[in-house]
Formats: sequence, C-alpha cells, structure tokens
Amino acid sequence: MPGSDRPVYLQLRDRIAAAILDGRYTDGAMLPSVRAFASEQGANPLTVAKAYQLFQEEGLVVVKRGVGMFVAEGATRKLLASERKAFLNDQWPQIRRVIDRLRIDPAELFERA
Repeated sequence: MPGSDRPVYLQLRDRIAAAILDGRYTDGAMLPSVRAFASEQGANPLTVAKAYQLFQEEGLVVVKRGVGMFVAEGATRKLLASERKAFLNDQWPQIRRVIDRLRIDPAELFERA
C-alpha cells in the first residue's frame, strides 16, 4: 500500500473488489472480519471498517448481525460492470495514448498476452 496516492481505505476496497472479481469471494460468501482482514493487510481496523462501509453503501455486501459480513447476491455482476466502466472511461484512454505515443502495434500486444 505504501507508494500509492490513493487513500489506504480505497486501496483496501480495491483489494477486496479484486478478490470478488477473481472468485475468491463469491456471491453469498462470508468476508473476513474487520480485525482479520486488518491483520492480514497490516492495516488499521478502522480503515478496513471504512472500506467495508463503502461496499455496504454500494449494496455489494450485507451484514448479518452477530454472524458477519457477506458478499451480496448479484454483487459480482454489479462490481464487474462498474469496474469495466471505470476502466474504459478512466484508465483505457491513458493507456491508449501511451500505445499511440510509442507506436505500438496492437497485434504486438496480443502476441505478448
């Protein structure tokens, strides 16, 4: 996490989102407790709680009182759609400019994939 301009809670949110998109946490799966995830990531539990709160506000996780926090049904699909949109709108234009500037043939990119 050090070396990034993004706030730590957003970096943690990105890691959880990646885990959901990668299938590590599927719809309905229980997420690690705030304390467990904080310990695993070397982060402050309050910072992890803030990241989890973002997911709650987005409707991507649900809290079952006394049990834990779970990935909401449909969260993977919703998260995939929002992450794709963010990539295509925010990151892809920058990547495309670099490709053009360096005169990289798109076929070369696919050969390396």
